[in-house]
Amino acid sequence: MRVWKCPGHRTTLRDKRILVVEDEALVAMLMEDGLAEAGASVVGPAASVGEALRLIDAAMRDGGLSAAVLDLDLDGEAVTPVADRLAAIGVPFVFATGYDEDHGTGGHAAPRLQKPFAPALLVIAVEDLAFASH
Repeated sequence: MRVWKCPGHRTTLRDKRILVVEDEALVAMLMEDGLAEAGASVVGPAASVGEALRLIDAAMRDGGLSAAVLDLDLDGEAVTPVADRLAAIGVPFVFATGYDEDHGTGGHAAPRLQKPFAPALLVIAVEDLAFASH
């Protein structure tokens, strides 16, 4: 499992479409701002599994997704169906969570970004995913 410790660089996410799935409005806003500042086109944020799945379907009809950031728990609802869908279509994702490593990931071996985190750290994690997949 990869753990990002300190931001050492910041490259652009221009032309990358990043799905954000987060139920806490302030956290979602901070994620969106950090990714947008790095040049990403943010899809979402989605605050529920249903909303995230709809955004994925719409994005796949309109150019696809480069990567995604998923909160493990969406107001008591596990994000597993979203992770399953992303894995099935080959979109890499990172779990951004305040839960410890024992909290379920639905069997997905995706990287984990421990909350709270600096926006620059989020950008680095997403860069690693987005550039590795293309």
